[in-house]
Amino acid sequence: MFGMVRPCRHRLGEKLTAQWMAHLCGLCLALRGGHGQLARVVTNYDGLLVSVLTEAQAGSGDAGRRTAGPCPLRGMRTASVAHGEGARLAAAVSLVLASAKVRDHVADGDGLLARRPVALAARRVAASWDRAGARTGSDVGFDTAVLLDAVDRQTGIETFAGPGTPILTVTEPTETATAAAFAHTAVLAGRPRNAVPLAEAGRLFGRLAHLLDAVEDRDADTASGAWNPLTATGTPLSEARRLADDAVHGIRLALREVEFRDGGLAHRLLVHELPNSVHRAFGTVSCAHGTGPYAPPGTPGGPGAPPPPEPPRRDRRGALAGCAVWLGLACTCQLCCGTYEDPWSGERKEGTCSTCDCSGCGDCCQCCQCCNCGGEDGCCDGCDCGCDCGC
Repeated sequence: MFGMVRPCRHRLGEKLTAQWMAHLCGLCLALRGGHGQLARVVTNYDGLLVSVLTEAQAGSGDAGRRTAGPCPLRGMRTASVAHGEGARLAAAVSLVLASAKVRDHVADGDGLLARRPVALAARRVAASWDRAGARTGSDVGFDTAVLLDAVDRQTGIETFAGPGTPILTVTEPTETATAAAFAHTAVLAGRPRNAVPLAEAGRLFGRLAHLLDAVEDRDADTASGAWNPLTATGTPLSEARRLADDAVHGIRLALREVEFRDGGLAHRLLVHELPNSVHRAFGTVSCAHGTGPYAPPGTPGGPGAPPPPEPPRRDRRGALAGCAVWLGLACTCQLCCGTYEDPWSGERKEGTCSTCDCSGCGDCCQCCQCCNCGGEDGCCDGCDCGCDCGC
């Protein structure tokens, strides 16, 4: 799983966590349904933003949901998941995004990809994902050629970039690709007037994604001798931080011009969570809470509020069935940093790393800036973006 928008469960709250999971599972199932089981490995946090934006504008709500069967990633529980054109567009974008990432690792000779047979196989997989993304994109009226062109131009730009090359020259292909994907959500939602501000938000989101990826990989790239845009162009971290902060601010301004029917989750992710992504990349703040989407939602009342009631216990599974479910959970992050039901007894349990530890930074709400909508410290208290989280 990859992507820079990885919200803390305590900030999302129960309602938005449920929506987030619906889109995450919807993207995963759209990939499986259209391209087979292997395609599910390209599921990523940033790609599902396309699905979130589409639904936020269309306001489809329950009409855009279906009930999915049991899955090991959900502790063998059924779930209401997003489906439709937004999920398919997200699948198309994710396939091309993953293809570009594979090609980048092949070009850098990372790990096993330094071996020619492995690199050849990886290129074939990437090419198949390009074709799959093009088919799915065509189904929803989106031409993925703009994404493929960006991938091709990226390689050429990196080849000739050197000291003194503006870092925004390097990020431009990513900006163009994400602008096109964000803008098409307006077409799918039947709100063409949203296309221009969403294209601007997408352009800046692509810039931010490229910059943060470069910042996070800089030390490792230096150690391995791999190409890094900051190192290659001589861009200092201070300049990268300035550009990142400007991009976050620009996304907030662009979203003011977008008409949403139910924009709570989109606003939370793109306005309130992106600054946390910047802090995380630059190491200027940390949060002891787990940040994965499978982590349990925070309680509506915030720290000190009574916990939600425990779900009713299920009948005990047999030994073999319980072992099968445990094996599925062991392949996910749930046993470590999430919440899950005991494979045999059905009791709700917390992962080993999900305990809040805010030592040295005050209480949990101060530590994670938890959203406590409705109270004095609501998530939009003092926010100048005119937001309505709808929580």
